[in-house]
Amino acid sequence: MARRVVLTLGCLLILAATGQAQEWATKMFTVSSHDFGTVARGAKAEFRFQFKNLYEEDLHIKGVRSSCGCTTSQISKNDLKTFQTAEIIADFNTRDFLGQRSATLFVDIDRPFQAEVQLRVTGFIRNDVVLQPGAIDLGTVDLGTEVERKLQVVYSGGREDWKIVDVKTADPNFEVEINGPARNGRNIAYELLIRMTKGAPVGYIKDQLIIVTNDFRAGELPVDMAGRVISEITISPTSLFMGTVHPGQTVTKKLLVRGKKPFRIIDVKCPDKAFEIEASKEAKSVHLIPVVFTAGDDAGKVARKISLLTDQGENVVQAFTAYALVVKSDPAGKAADSEDANDE
Repeated sequence: MARRVVLTLGCLLILAATGQAQEWATKMFTVSSHDFGTVARGAKAEFRFQFKNLYEEDLHIKGVRSSCGCTTSQISKNDLKTFQTAEIIADFNTRDFLGQRSATLFVDIDRPFQAEVQLRVTGFIRNDVVLQPGAIDLGTVDLGTEVERKLQVVYSGGREDWKIVDVKTADPNFEVEINGPARNGRNIAYELLIRMTKGAPVGYIKDQLIIVTNDFRAGELPVDMAGRVISEITISPTSLFMGTVHPGQTVTKKLLVRGKKPFRIIDVKCPDKAFEIEASKEAKSVHLIPVVFTAGDDAGKVARKISLLTDQGENVVQAFTAYALVVKSDPAGKAADSEDANDE
């Protein structure tokens, strides 16, 4: 099983003294650049730079700024404890800018040590293909419900033979109907009907449609899709971090389970006695359940999937993951070993 050393602030100071102060911060990011490729005007073009606090000290992101108005950015979470993750969200502005564009995002870190990480985005925004809307927003959808959305694609580049030849998606729960073309002067317009079928599973949807054209310059145009399919009963958070604890320490966190009508939790399935969950048998629409974790003697990440069975027929709340980081320090204050946060 993979192992990772949790660095302490002392280690970071040593890195700073050897001229590697920026390197520790860059290592937290999965990637540092992204190419959007060719996108249509008005299309939603967003990329999330994921990063993880690999260190024992708490991490704080002071802010992020962009070198170009063609890209705006935001931070999903400013404060991260050990092995917690967050994202720098880059939004490529295809509404107000055209042509080849690029930007550098400067991520300003002020704790546990001063550093700046630079992230790069590039892309080409076409002025002759317009999408309306810029992305497929499915919203919140009840499980077992079919949903349909419309997408307008308008080409004004002057080619009389321009056409959409196919629309692709890797998700088998989507169907696309192509209507058109309709011609109005130099414009060639298509209407796409995107249907999410009743078989779509519970969870978040984040995927892309790929519009395939006969255009040799850019034969494929991506369109983002996003939404959430919910069941009669939902659980939050689906990933419950119990915290960083020492051997023998006990911690308690709360889990929120919500239903559209009163329900009872009739059973809890957990493979590890280190986690204790006592749910009320009372029928109610909202259950606030304490989850108790008692750390064992071994250092490392402890993660378990736990399911709650309800009285709503076969409707089982999606399994959530409860996890904790058990750390031990030697007398000299050296870093403790822990399992990689990606290991299950």
